[in-house]
Amino acid sequence: MHHMKRVFFFLPWLLLLSCARPSGYEGIMTRSYTVRGQRYHPMSVDAALAYQEVGVASWFNESKWFGLVRGNTSLGEKVMPWHLIAAHKTLPLPCIVKVTNVENGKSVKVRVNDRGPFIDGRIIDVSPRAAAKIEMKERGLARVKVEVLSVGDGAYKRKVRRGFW
Repeated sequence: MHHMKRVFFFLPWLLLLSCARPSGYEGIMTRSYTVRGQRYHPMSVDAALAYQEVGVASWFNESKWFGLVRGNTSLGEKVMPWHLIAAHKTLPLPCIVKVTNVENGKSVKVRVNDRGPFIDGRIIDVSPRAAAKIEMKERGLARVKVEVLSVGDGAYKRKVRRGFW
């Protein structure tokens, strides 16, 4: 009986941890796509590994059912409001980027696994949790620096090689 109590105690935590981040996508998505009549052509992996840009970030929240259910991303991943994720129009999917709020210096690493933002003048959309970590959630927009750290998952993952020689 004591063993059953431990199983029931750990089972919810195990389920929660299994949902802690989106599942890995095996491969790298770089195919072109169209949104609202505009054609987008994602950059090559090599171009992405050198990508750094400063511009305006926004945050998005597509949560449904009291914030506990989210739709699929462009990679078909199920995500939750507490995930550190982002959307970008032309980076290969998935990739890991560092987003730094240039006004306060706070930064967060996010997994880019979706497309957007499709609003002129914005370079990246981050999830609510990511926005809170860099203290831009209340304002909704912030000037940020985006730096790619890696592209791809699993056997396809390629990391940025930066540093001193």
